[in-house]
Amino acid sequence: MLKYVDTLVSFQEVPDEISLCINISNCPNHCKGCHSQYLLEDIGKPLTDETLQTLIKQNTGISCVCFMGGDKESWEVVRLAKLIREDFPEIKTAWYSGSESVDHQNQFNYVKTGPYIESLGPLNSKTTNQRMLEYNLSTDLGPSWYMRDITYKFWKD
Repeated sequence: MLKYVDTLVSFQEVPDEISLCINISNCPNHCKGCHSQYLLEDIGKPLTDETLQTLIKQNTGISCVCFMGGDKESWEVVRLAKLIREDFPEIKTAWYSGSESVDHQNQFNYVKTGPYIESLGPLNSKTTNQRMLEYNLSTDLGPSWYMRDITYKFWKD
C-alpha cells in the first residue's frame, strides 16, 4: 500500500499549475544526492481513496494533484490518478517518477521521468537527464493522446 509522508501546495513542480504535491515514501530509486532522503524509508500514513479525496477537498483552489514518487507501486499511483479523473475531472494529474519511463495508461496530464543524476543536475538544469512531459487528448482527428516535452519551462535564461 502506498504511504505518504506529507503534502505541499506548490507553484513550481508543474508549470502553470497550482499543485497539491503528495510525497510518497518507500522510494526504490536511491538516487545519489537525493534531496528527499527521508522518502527512502517505508514511513507515513496509508494513501487510501478516502484520504486522497479528503486531501483534495481540503486544498481548494488547486488545479493539479502531483504524486511525488510511488515507483515501487506504480500501478497504485495510476489507479489513484484514474480516481481523480473520475471524481474531480476539473483537476489535472501529475507524477514525478524516478524511472526512465512509466506506463501511465493515459491517466496523467504531466509525467516527470528520469532518476536524479547529480552530475547532470536537477530538472531546472539544461544538462539534466530528467524530462517533464505533458499529455493532452486531441479530438482533431478522433480521440488520441499527444505528448510534448516541456522540460524547458523549468530552465531560467
